[in-house]
Amino acid sequence: MKRLVFAMLLVVAVVMLAACAAPTAAPTSAPPTAAPKPTVAPTQPPAATKPPEATKPPEATKPPAPTTAPTTVAAKPFRVAVIMPSAKNDLAFSQSMVDALTKTQTELGKDKFEFVYTDSMGNVSDAAAAVRDYASKGYDLVIAHGSQYGASLADIAKEFPKTAFAWGTAVDTFASKGVTNISAYTVASDQGGYVEGVIAAKLSKSGSIGAIGPVPAGDGNLTILGFEAGAKATNPNIKVAKTFTNDFNNAALMSQAAQTMIANGADVLTGTSQAVVGAIAVAKDKNVLWFGNQSAQTSLAPKVVVANQVYDWSPFLKQMMDNTKAGKLGGEVMTGTFKNKVLVLQYNPEYTVPADVKKLADDTIQGLIDGKIQTGVK
Repeated sequence: MKRLVFAMLLVVAVVMLAACAAPTAAPTSAPPTAAPKPTVAPTQPPAATKPPEATKPPEATKPPAPTTAPTTVAAKPFRVAVIMPSAKNDLAFSQSMVDALTKTQTELGKDKFEFVYTDSMGNVSDAAAAVRDYASKGYDLVIAHGSQYGASLADIAKEFPKTAFAWGTAVDTFASKGVTNISAYTVASDQGGYVEGVIAAKLSKSGSIGAIGPVPAGDGNLTILGFEAGAKATNPNIKVAKTFTNDFNNAALMSQAAQTMIANGADVLTGTSQAVVGAIAVAKDKNVLWFGNQSAQTSLAPKVVVANQVYDWSPFLKQMMDNTKAGKLGGEVMTGTFKNKVLVLQYNPEYTVPADVKKLADDTIQGLIDGKIQTGVK
């Protein structure tokens, strides 16, 4: 009973104490969180973002302009026409020109140099007609390859003042007649004859040699006089027989002259003109040495031909071509020598010239080039 009363009293006391206690302050409320400031609208509206410019489509590639044809026309070849007195393969005067034309074309090319020719024009009237015909066809240079053509050429040249003409062997350009479009060419063939004479004097065993020509004039005569001078300069006691047939084409006359010389003791011969084939045949038959002139004659008798004085006209052809292109149509006189290489001594590879004799010949050529040796021929 006592425990119950005590419990009741304890409860009452607790209630009374609770009533007397100060009221509990309301919990302090957390300060209200400030509302976020409203975003101030910009005073100017942001510039509208420009949309990216549309990419321009690439310009269509223009097709390349068509290549314009060159305004300048390709240069035409220089055109040469030649009239010659004998056959193109005469192994003498005419062939020397044909060989030079061929050589020039080979060196320059067919696109730069063209040529035509008419051979066997022994008749001067026929040759003149051919010259006039070539000039009328517009050839740049017309050559009358023969000393017999001069008078006709002088008249024809006046008819074609814009065409270049040339002739040889000669030294007259007809300037004294008022002609301005003719050139002349010749050769100092006494130089080649001189060297051949030096060799002949060394090779001769009989001490007697001979020379045969058509007429005592022109390059053929110079060759014969040079041959005599060279031989006597080498051996003052040597005998040199000289004969002229008065014919450029008669091989039979050349043959007779050669036989006579050999019968008189000559063991070395030389000669000029296309008729020398007659003399060479005799030399071959009699085993007598021969020196060729104007063109290479080795093929006719390779066992007896020692050497040949060859006319190489190609330097003159080039010179006349250059002159014509520069507007100089004539008035030039050209002389072939060893120095300008229009004269060439061509040895026969099948005939062995003794070394000391060949050296003497080579030294003689050099002396002629340097001017230390003179042929004495006028």
